[in-house]
Amino acid sequence: MPDASPAQSPGYALVTGASSGIGEQIAREYARRGVPLVLTARRAERLQALAEELQAQVPVEVVAADLADPAAPAALASELEQRGVRVRILVNNAGYGLPGRYRSSDWSDHAAFLQVMVTAVCELTWRLLPSIRASGEGRILNVASFAALMPAADGQTLYAPAKSFLVKFSEALALENAERGVKVTALCPGFTYSEFHDVTGTRARMRVSPTMWLQAADVARAGIDGNERGAVLVVPGWRYRLLHAIAKLLPYRWAMGLMARNSRKVRPLD
Repeated sequence: MPDASPAQSPGYALVTGASSGIGEQIAREYARRGVPLVLTARRAERLQALAEELQAQVPVEVVAADLADPAAPAALASELEQRGVRVRILVNNAGYGLPGRYRSSDWSDHAAFLQVMVTAVCELTWRLLPSIRASGEGRILNVASFAALMPAADGQTLYAPAKSFLVKFSEALALENAERGVKVTALCPGFTYSEFHDVTGTRARMRVSPTMWLQAADVARAGIDGNERGAVLVVPGWRYRLLHAIAKLLPYRWAMGLMARNSRKVRPLD
């Protein structure tokens, strides 16, 4: 393990939702690049196993936290301060989806979803931004979704809006903090091999061409590379970039009609 304490570190990358999927691959990619890590997610056992593996490359701190708890962002920031960990890079990756239409889930489930996907992102960014700005080369990577760039699908009542918020949030942060050396990116991947659709129970019911699926490691590299070069919006995969370009040319009514016809293929409903 490299000989470096938090106080000696040039700055850590904090990755939320680091226990699997894109978050895990982002952590692995930063470790490969020699960036010290703070890993956080709900599943402490998975985090610890990943930390033990990556500690051969970089210093790693583990802080288990459930961002659905409104007190979690403040507690996480406080814990890092107590440990003397200075965050230079913030990756807001934690997220999930709720299956079915709006009334298919209880309001308590929707409230927890918004807490994780929107409120916790905003609060954690607000609390860590002074440290990120102070580094002179801070980075913020917000993992959004290709869904943020298209008309919302039937069954994406809160998911697409939450991801769209991350895009606009990233744009504003990028403008506000550019002169302090902070680069902010919204990463908008399409369908990606991860546990996302397993958690929602929809993978087996999805009718999506295999050519449209991305590898989480490729998404992670694209996001970090784009962030380093100062791209505010990153869409991994040439097929998705082409779709994005075409969608911008379509009349709004046509785009909504296409989404209405294809919603059940991309997000099976109850």
